[in-house]
Amino acid sequence: MPAACDSVLEDIEDIVSAEDLKPQDRQFLRKNVFPKVRKRNSQKNIQPDDDPPSDSIIPGAQKIWIRTWGCSHNNSDGEYMAGQLAAYGYKITDNSAEADLWLLNSCTVKNPAEDHFRNSIKKAQEGKKKVVLAGCVPQAQPRQDYLKGLSIIGVQQIDRVVEVVEETIKGHSVRLLGQKKDNGKRLGGARLDLPKIRKNPLIEIISINTGCLNACTYCKTKHARGDLASYPIEELVDRAKQSFQEGVCEIWLTSEDTGAYGRDIGTDLPTLLWKLVEAIPEGAMLRLGMTNPPYILEHLEEMAKILNHPRVYAFLHIPVQSASDSVLMDMKREYCVADFKQVVDFLKEKVPGITIATDIICGFPGETDEDFQETMKLVEQYRFPSLFINQFYPRPGTPAAKMHQVPAAVKKQRTKDLSQLFHSYNPYDHKVGERQRVLVTEESFDSNYYVAHNPFYEQVLVPKDPLLMGKMVEVNIYEAGKHFMKGQPVSDARVYTASITRPLAKGEVSGLTEEFRHAPQNGTNWKAHPSADIPVRTPLSSWMALQLPWQQGGGGLKILSVSLALLAVLVMFYYGGMKTEL
Repeated sequence: MPAACDSVLEDIEDIVSAEDLKPQDRQFLRKNVFPKVRKRNSQKNIQPDDDPPSDSIIPGAQKIWIRTWGCSHNNSDGEYMAGQLAAYGYKITDNSAEADLWLLNSCTVKNPAEDHFRNSIKKAQEGKKKVVLAGCVPQAQPRQDYLKGLSIIGVQQIDRVVEVVEETIKGHSVRLLGQKKDNGKRLGGARLDLPKIRKNPLIEIISINTGCLNACTYCKTKHARGDLASYPIEELVDRAKQSFQEGVCEIWLTSEDTGAYGRDIGTDLPTLLWKLVEAIPEGAMLRLGMTNPPYILEHLEEMAKILNHPRVYAFLHIPVQSASDSVLMDMKREYCVADFKQVVDFLKEKVPGITIATDIICGFPGETDEDFQETMKLVEQYRFPSLFINQFYPRPGTPAAKMHQVPAAVKKQRTKDLSQLFHSYNPYDHKVGERQRVLVTEESFDSNYYVAHNPFYEQVLVPKDPLLMGKMVEVNIYEAGKHFMKGQPVSDARVYTASITRPLAKGEVSGLTEEFRHAPQNGTNWKAHPSADIPVRTPLSSWMALQLPWQQGGGGLKILSVSLALLAVLVMFYYGGMKTEL
């Protein structure tokens, strides 16, 4: 068989022929090669002046507008988020038009509230505003179409609002929806010692727990707030003491169900209240939030004693929702009308003059005319001075939304009939001529009066005298309306200064130590107050903190999360995708 080659190569260089270029020739030719310049579309590479690249934006220098819908718990969350953002250097503005970013804190209880929320998102987008969403709507249904591509901060993640806002301003979309846990046990939420900006510097709203033990068939809030998780008593008492040291003269306790407080941590509501009462200074007051009938029945005696305390408003909000046992059963309310009446009758007897507020839903699925008439009779019997009337709205994902619905016209008529009954009586007419002690805390909506409350948390309008604000004074009642009384201060009466110190200015951040107050702002070398659960702000810490859901777990997982984040950062540096100095 003939050989593949006629000659044998002794060396690889034997392949080179005499005509081939020598190495020195190649070097000479290389010097005379000119690169060809590719023409680029210059328009594509020009950044508009009003939209600089994300790595040139300095977080902490922007203006933020915050809008909150819903309950006092949601308002407290909004105050905490405002405080943290202001502490970092952002300016909280009341002017939505001048804001760079809108923080929309939503409520999912009824359809109209969510409609307002959705419309605000659309308006923000039309105005080219950055948007961060918070509250119960995105927590309960984060995959809704109109929420796509937007940053979301969950109801238990409000202590990380600075990070979410910072990344959103840079053009990123961030979603933090996890639950806070300690050794597998769900916590009440973000820490209570975070900075906050009180909407009213004289009033502190304290969330004593989040979630509830019920499973009401109409409730969407349960999907967002979850099961009961209570804060420890000592943390709540410390928060109250801190508030009084900042000039607060009225505390509101709030949650989805205050009556259920402590059942998950081995305590109860009366135990908490007695501890809080010890911390209330003279002239200051405590107001209890909503409680459902089942959880107060077993504490009636103790609750009556607490509500008779001179520094606790004789006021309780107990929702009945319907006076029909069959409707209550369909709602899965876990009590009957007799239970509600027992609570109200006992408290009216043991706490003279107590104000009982309640809620009623008109047109719940399956409600008959007879069922509704039972509700009308209940209102006629007790003539509640404060009554929240709600037309039923089926909320997506709730069992009630799948039930046979009452026709819309019938729901509307029942709502109208109940409203007419409520407005047919005046609960305060008999109080004209009384001398009452009131605590002045607010300005009326029409700005013509100051708003005060008497020991039964009934609204009393007083003259707009700046010397009265934050004071407890005596007034003579000279006029009564449906929702208020009017009082004239008694000239010779003693005036109590409820606050033990000067209240914070409106917009001033609460909960800051001197170290925190003097920390550099506007995004440079910022460090949180040691007691605040906010990461130290450096460019790297931001990346390590975001979108790592396992960070809420144990130490091993946190180390893993940091390692993975560091690896990601190094890769980005290698490919030139990140221009941040370490």
